Amino acid sequence: MALASLPKVVMGSVAFGVFWMLAVFPSVPFLPIGRTAGALLGAVLMIVFHVISADDAYASIDLPILGLLFATMVVGGYLKNAGMFRHLGRLLAWRSQGGRDLMCRVCVVTALASALFTNDTCCVVLTEFVLELAAERNLPAKPFLLALATSANIGSSATPIGNPQNLVIAFNSKISFISFLLGILPAMLAGMGINMLMLLCMYWKELDGGACSPDEVAAGKQMEAIEEGRRTALNNKKKDDGDAATPASPEDDDGGDAESMMSENISTKHRWFMQCSEHRRKLFLKSFAYVVTVGMLVAYMLGLNMSWTAITTAIALVVVDFRDAEPCLDKVSYSLLVFFSGMFVTVSGFNKTGLPGAIWNVMAPYSKINHVTGVTVLSVIILLLSNLASNVPTVLLMGDEVAAAAATISPAAVTRSWLLLAWVSTVAGNLSLLGSAANLIVCEQARRATRNAYDLTFWNHVIFGLPSTLVVTAIGIPLIGKINI
Repeated sequence: MALASLPKVVMGSVAFGVFWMLAVFPSVPFLPIGRTAGALLGAVLMIVFHVISADDAYASIDLPILGLLFATMVVGGYLKNAGMFRHLGRLLAWRSQGGRDLMCRVCVVTALASALFTNDTCCVVLTEFVLELAAERNLPAKPFLLALATSANIGSSATPIGNPQNLVIAFNSKISFISFLLGILPAMLAGMGINMLMLLCMYWKELDGGACSPDEVAAGKQMEAIEEGRRTALNNKKKDDGDAATPASPEDDDGGDAESMMSENISTKHRWFMQCSEHRRKLFLKSFAYVVTVGMLVAYMLGLNMSWTAITTAIALVVVDFRDAEPCLDKVSYSLLVFFSGMFVTVSGFNKTGLPGAIWNVMAPYSKINHVTGVTVLSVIILLLSNLASNVPTVLLMGDEVAAAAATISPAAVTRSWLLLAWVSTVAGNLSLLGSAANLIVCEQARRATRNAYDLTFWNHVIFGLPSTLVVTAIGIPLIGKINI
């Protein structure tokens, strides 16, 4: 695309600069309005400055992506209610053999869960649980928080639903779910293993110890839970039996007292029946949530429309729940959806200035993906932009340009270029605390935890994040697209 007029380029750059500043530094003293409002401000400025028309602004909002994000959050809420993430937490603690073993479990479980339930969701749910596990064993929190954040980003790279930038890539590239998964899975598994080894090497001594064995902790918790359940069941049984078997006194032989006793017995049986019915209902809903989620993943692999598949799954859960859906819908991060809407408009306006295309035209001759030097240059550009402008705007800005350059090489190169963009932009989130929303979620959740709070600082993160990002990215790149169907 040719450069637009100078005023349009300048005003569009100013609007995009405002968006970028608030996306990276949402609490700047002179405009502390946050990321979501910053994205809307950028979009409004693009329209006010006549960089993009109102009709084009509406058209630039990608409704399938917003629909998929919304539905995924709804499904995630029902899975959380069904105990999915509690089971993941128990899996982390079960028969753990010490700090190093526990950290390896955090890496593996988080990476695999993030590929299916998004990195942000896993970080929201697992952060406090990981802090609790570390505190119980008198282990430092920092290695486990780093393991959680970095593994969530690496694992989320494997699927289109793992993170927002992968959603954008999957929709724009038309790569099927299974092709996307197989194309990045080898790199994800290798990256997960390398990241885990680097954590072990850097924090080997800190992970050696614990005041009590993990088996004792797990066994103690399990026994407490079993005992509590037994006490509750016994109390309920005694209460019901007492109500049902209370003998009548000689004075209670009249019809009124008999009717009163019968009414009490009926009330007790009704209460027992309602308790059983509610228990069976909850068990059915849990089972249904797991079954339809598996069905949703199968539908993705069969190539069905991801957005409408997710929306259908979400509405099926709402209907079967047979209650007011407002409590579940309230848990949806609508601010994230608004942020994406504003970002789509802002990035589309910036593209219309022609400046991103002009910059890419300068770099394109050095970024061909058919030789090592070109892949290296392209990866460095993606790494830097993902940390300067965040990964989703980077994908929106570079995706079409990278694919167009790859199309001059071969059709297979186009697919590999999209997958390469997905891998590098996602792993780039591990470089610094600001590189990924998942990092910020872990940081804020840990800092605000009611127990065992920990402040994961920018420098604590970057000391490990920088070398991990460079090594994991470099090892994963040769593995991208090695499995084709």
